[in-house]
Amino acid sequence: MSNTIENEDIFQSHFLAEKTTDEPLIRVMALHSLAYCERLFYLEEVEEIRVADANVYAGRRLHEELDKGSKKYTLELASQELGIRGKVDYVRTDAGELIIYEHKKGRSNKGQQAWPSDRLQATAYGLLVSEHFDRQVKELRIRYHADNKTIIIPFDLDKAKGEVLKAVKRARELRSLLKRPPVNVPEKLCRTCSLAPVCLPEEERFAEEEKEKPLRLFPAEDERRVIHVLEQGASIHRDGYQLIISLPEGEKKSVPGASVASLVLHGNIQISTQAIHFCAANDIGIHWLSYGGHYVGVFARGAGYVQRRHRQYEALHNPFFKVLLVARLCQAKVENQLKYILRLARAKRSHPIQNQDALQASINAIRHEIKALARIEKSLSNADNEDITQYDKVIGEMRGHEGRAGREYFKTLACILNLAEDNFLYFDGRNRRPPKDPFNALLSFGYALLYKDCVAAIQAVGLDPCFGFFHTPRSSAYPLALDLMELFRVILWDMPLVASVNRKQWRKQDFEITGQQVWLNKEGRKKAIILYENRKKEKWKHPVLKYSLSYARTIELEARLLEKEWTGTPGLFARLRVR
Repeated sequence: MSNTIENEDIFQSHFLAEKTTDEPLIRVMALHSLAYCERLFYLEEVEEIRVADANVYAGRRLHEELDKGSKKYTLELASQELGIRGKVDYVRTDAGELIIYEHKKGRSNKGQQAWPSDRLQATAYGLLVSEHFDRQVKELRIRYHADNKTIIIPFDLDKAKGEVLKAVKRARELRSLLKRPPVNVPEKLCRTCSLAPVCLPEEERFAEEEKEKPLRLFPAEDERRVIHVLEQGASIHRDGYQLIISLPEGEKKSVPGASVASLVLHGNIQISTQAIHFCAANDIGIHWLSYGGHYVGVFARGAGYVQRRHRQYEALHNPFFKVLLVARLCQAKVENQLKYILRLARAKRSHPIQNQDALQASINAIRHEIKALARIEKSLSNADNEDITQYDKVIGEMRGHEGRAGREYFKTLACILNLAEDNFLYFDGRNRRPPKDPFNALLSFGYALLYKDCVAAIQAVGLDPCFGFFHTPRSSAYPLALDLMELFRVILWDMPLVASVNRKQWRKQDFEITGQQVWLNKEGRKKAIILYENRKKEKWKHPVLKYSLSYARTIELEARLLEKEWTGTPGLFARLRVR
């Protein structure tokens, strides 16, 4: 007859203190990840990336249900000899011998076997219990709740020790690497992996031309919200798992922390230390903008990202690699500008443009710059690292083409908007720092919102925003965030802004004028934020990957594809184009 061990003297909550060693102990759950996929182990244990998806939460609920109504003590064990530590689910005795129980929410392997990763996990627990109590473990039992199967595995101490020590050795080898292991598991394992949105295994298979179209494992949209706080004098504090926004007139609004992706604080907004700690623990970004819309800074967690940033520094210190990225980025930006201008010009056929000759001249000038950039990229694709000795000169040349195309682009916008000089939104070219007219104030504010999202995406990926490849560090702005912005200026702000101007959605009362400086006031900022956030929610079909996702998710996807250029399979970054 089996009895649950309930001796409080033995099963009191405790943890065996680790001795100071050069090699930290490996978590038993990490061995489970190792047996499932070496890249999964590396992402979780080395880079410390953990994502709790629906499957993870379902597993947690299962264990909570099992714990209800039972007298159970947490048993955490560690072994210096084995090099592992872990928390055992259940242990029972049968005729003086121990039986290890492990519960899984999923299905067994064909109803007859345990999955290799589950077997290794249970085996490691068996060794820990056997060593700690100096008693024989009879067998391991893994309960699969989805198909109501219990798989019984006889426990052989010597064989078990050999399996675990081999896995621990491999885990330590992976821990010492800066480079991520390749994707080398069957596709079906990737479909149920919580870290697929970080790993992007299907995109790697697609880049290697194994598939015509990748299966989208990257979430199509972020269900969490970006909260903008505009009321001057408002404050934010934490109440349990809620964020409470207190407005100056006394009104309070509560927001569930689980539904918040980031907080954007415009101007004089206070946030408590407790709220900041809550945001840090729940990956909620905090961004500060000045009252006039200038990006001030971001709160970022201080730990982690070591391996990712080492790889980034190593890659972007390679001049030839930087030149290739610059060529691709410049082409993407200028081609998107041209496609959008041509689309606007076609839409205006029923309403003749007064400056048609100037418009056509600017379009021809942009085409000329695209051809020049294409020639540079072609020459780079046929070269190797040793063929290019003056990298800075080549990058400077591409910056020149991109800059000239940008000036012509804004000239064409002025022609197509075709506003009278007495119109308060009259636009005759780009100006900034500070903007001197309402249209440029709108451009600058929207770009500040976009910059904020690019910083957030770079942080989510774990890259260093200070270290880019196209923009030089000449101001307080993050170069890598400015680089990423170039892909989205037209798509995420220019297009919806011009459409809103054509619909006459803006009023002169939406702006504040101080001398030669023009700013959006509170109502104007509200309009711009709604316009921008609604644009981010729109879905589109990626022209290369061929799957649909929101524009908000596309920003993070491009940041992850950029990292793929030096970690994984290159070739997919900066391929998106305006249709």
